[in-house]
Amino acid sequence: MTAGRRPRADVAVREMTPTDLEEVLAIERATYPAPWSRSMFLGELLSLGAVAIVAEDGGRVVGYLLASDQAGVWHVLNVTVHPGRRGEGIGERLMLELFARADERGHQVYTLEVRVSNERAIRLYERLGFARCGIRPRYYSDNGEDALIMSRSGRPEAA
Repeated sequence: MTAGRRPRADVAVREMTPTDLEEVLAIERATYPAPWSRSMFLGELLSLGAVAIVAEDGGRVVGYLLASDQAGVWHVLNVTVHPGRRGEGIGERLMLELFARADERGHQVYTLEVRVSNERAIRLYERLGFARCGIRPRYYSDNGEDALIMSRSGRPEAA
């Protein structure tokens, strides 16, 4: 275990359902200055090429992940953990579940954007085999921050 990191949370990961949206939206609003709307989440839930999963602990949603299959490449759209539960390995658990589900469909190429200031997330993605491959200047509309583009292909190494 990395120094300063709490033990991995014992959470259940399952499909996201419309009944999860109140808790998901509460986490989204607590995390982002420009949160996704209910309709954006519903659109992804209804998409045939999407993975929408939640991490649940004690009957409460503590994190979620949305990814979309775009021409055989998984685009990770949103990985978010409740602010009070960060550092417990929940984001990693969600990403590993995505990899398992994508492997079932035969896809092993992933891409994502992350704020250049989000060092914790960047370290996680690098541990999972993602590489830095570019910058999207002024990508985030709330403050004009750049996005780091990251991608990964092949099976992840054990984290």
